[in-house]
Amino acid sequence: MRRRQYALLVACLCAVLGSASCGQSGSSTPPPVPQASALPQFTPPPVPASDPRFLAADLPLLPIGVDRGVMPLPVIRTAYEFAARHPEVMKYVPCFCGCERSGHKDNHDCFVSARDSSQKVTAWEPHGLVCEICISVAQQASQMHTSGASLTAIRASIEQKYASIARERGNHTPTPMPKQGGAQD
Repeated sequence: MRRRQYALLVACLCAVLGSASCGQSGSSTPPPVPQASALPQFTPPPVPASDPRFLAADLPLLPIGVDRGVMPLPVIRTAYEFAARHPEVMKYVPCFCGCERSGHKDNHDCFVSARDSSQKVTAWEPHGLVCEICISVAQQASQMHTSGASLTAIRASIEQKYASIARERGNHTPTPMPKQGGAQD
């Protein structure tokens, strides 16, 4: 009886280990370990366009909570995309919410926190999700830029609209003025 149990145990072990040489005498060499290049690479599943964080294939996913922001999702998405695609405009647009205390230098910083060496957005700033002023400033800049307004006109209009907030809160981001009469104006 013990012999049958032993034989059954060996057979089970052979099946589990999958060794063809199980039960044979002599040493067996383990199979070669595949090289890293031969191993399958992990590719994350594609993010469906229905995910509210998906903005465009060439941009990272928007911050978590974009669908619970302070303004409607399409408005928030437009602000983030405008900041990503138009840093040449947004670097001259100040913000008035007090975010200069967090190191922001312009309204662009309310939405984009990092770009790579080719200026492609690599990380978003989540502050833009929760601040109506940031989103409103970006929305106005986007609408004016789309209608063909110059950087000087965009800046002047935004400064005028938010002047009372700047006086009330004491300041706005330390945003440079656009050069007048230059190619960027």
